[in-house]
Amino acid sequence: MKSLISGRQGHAAALWALAYGLLGSAWALGMPGFPWGASDPDPDGALSVLAGTTPRFGWWIAAFSLLTALTAVALARGGGGRAPLFLAWPIAALLVLVVPDSRLMMGVAYTPLLLVAPLFGWSLGGASFADAWPWPVLNQLVCVLGGLLLAAAAVAYGRGRNRPSWFTPDRGRRAVYVAVVVPLVYCATRWAWALGIPLGVSPEFLAEGERGLWLAGAYLATFGALGGVLTFGLTQRWGEVFPRWIPGLRGRRVPPSLAVVPAGFVSIIVTVAGLTYVRWSVAGRFALAEWGAWLPECLWPIWGAALATATVSYHLRRKHDAQPCTRTNSVEHGHLDNSRDHNVTD
Repeated sequence: MKSLISGRQGHAAALWALAYGLLGSAWALGMPGFPWGASDPDPDGALSVLAGTTPRFGWWIAAFSLLTALTAVALARGGGGRAPLFLAWPIAALLVLVVPDSRLMMGVAYTPLLLVAPLFGWSLGGASFADAWPWPVLNQLVCVLGGLLLAAAAVAYGRGRNRPSWFTPDRGRRAVYVAVVVPLVYCATRWAWALGIPLGVSPEFLAEGERGLWLAGAYLATFGALGGVLTFGLTQRWGEVFPRWIPGLRGRRVPPSLAVVPAGFVSIIVTVAGLTYVRWSVAGRFALAEWGAWLPECLWPIWGAALATATVSYHLRRKHDAQPCTRTNSVEHGHLDNSRDHNVTD
């Protein structure tokens, strides 16, 4: 079963790599749609690490994709050797954390606002989904998908080595607290700016921005704060059983994927956005006196790592809690197992 799962995920990653490699070759041969360089709507070319590339870079994409495909096939074939893992994890990290930039998070954050804006007659300055999700940003989603497919194949390949898990329930609980507190630094600055308080910036900086800009920042801050509240569900009972006030679902078990998928994706996009600000700060793009405009964002990789840790710990705990259900027949035949405590953490 393990090799079957590993094979499917590895083959899926290999197919993705071959398709993307063909796309890179097509860009190098002159097909339009190259997502970086002059084709990228990024105004100053500072967001993407690949901003300085040209369509000829497509040949490097093809070579990288071929290496990715070979690695994925090695994972799919199994064998138990560690060599494929040494390639798989760095490649997955490049695709998931390095190639994307902060616009991925902005697109996700503004999508709910764009959905409800027509209901309230908000113009949002004429912004549309095409503005939030131009092709270069959609391409980042494609790259993240490829990285996740390869990471899933690597996890399935390395499963069963009987190593103690680093993602314990206690460590997951502490990670939740970190994932809730860190974004509040950003929230405090943006809420203050919306109220006209120059927290972390000069009064001149605050005066330069339009009222709508600071309100948009407050919206993003509120979005992050609500995400922090939901993060508590990774260690609370209502993260495993639907509360009574939810009609139709009260008392039912929460599907683990309902928490794992969004929390895992958010951990990726906030880490990517934070790494963009870290790169900018290292390049000297920010003034120390205006720390409120960049320092909170530089803490986001900590937020992302903590959220990822809490999410994996939650996933493993829910998976472990479900295992006794497979032993029902043994219990019915008199083999009662009292070794498991079914109480929900916290």
